[in-house]
Amino acid sequence: MAKKPDGKNTSGRGQRDLKVKVKSARGRKLSSTRWLQRQLNDPYVKRAQTEGYRGRAAFKILELDEKFRFLVPGARVVDLGCAPGGWCQVAVPRVNALGEKKGKAIGTVLGVDLQEVTPIAGAEIHQLDFMEDGADEKVKEWLGGKADVVMSDMAAASSGHKQTDHLRIIALCEAAAYLAFDVLEEGGTFVAKVLAGGAEGSLQQILKQRFDKVANVKPPASRSDSSEKFVVATGFRG
Repeated sequence: MAKKPDGKNTSGRGQRDLKVKVKSARGRKLSSTRWLQRQLNDPYVKRAQTEGYRGRAAFKILELDEKFRFLVPGARVVDLGCAPGGWCQVAVPRVNALGEKKGKAIGTVLGVDLQEVTPIAGAEIHQLDFMEDGADEKVKEWLGGKADVVMSDMAAASSGHKQTDHLRIIALCEAAAYLAFDVLEEGGTFVAKVLAGGAEGSLQQILKQRFDKVANVKPPASRSDSSEKFVVATGFRG
């Protein structure tokens, strides 16, 4: 019998998905109304609430890991710009950070962010500007060595100007890549969000010089109307 992702039966007579409509309200911008309506009707938002994730973005890293298999038991993971914590939540059980998988290597999940983040069981969270001098040394100190995975779902604050926002996020992603070069073990993986727009070519060149393979992926959880995609660089050459 067919079931939805949330496990509910879809074969019941007269059942159908009902979209929530949001009425415009005084003082609310049209764009805000559209965003709210999209959130209320987004299946990934509903799944995140049901499965206890802090945001729909958790499913992006889940889907990327299903494809590339970098969150393995024993892996040491750095999540840059980790707030609100969804990616750390996904990483903890996959790398066995809590040691719940008996007989499997125990991994480490280290999250860093400019803002304070509510604690996550199995993850070590630090408030840090990863672009400040000495940030790479702090990360290695907290990890007790180098990382196997550096990942980032960061996005610069929106200016409302598409090209400006694109350039900002590429600059942020390049900064994350350079930190990854300093903290990754040989053979490690770098995963980061970018926005399609033409300026990401320089980032691709940088990564191809340092990694065996560089893939560009738009996971199913990434909204179809969004220009975001993810770069997954594997096989760090050191």
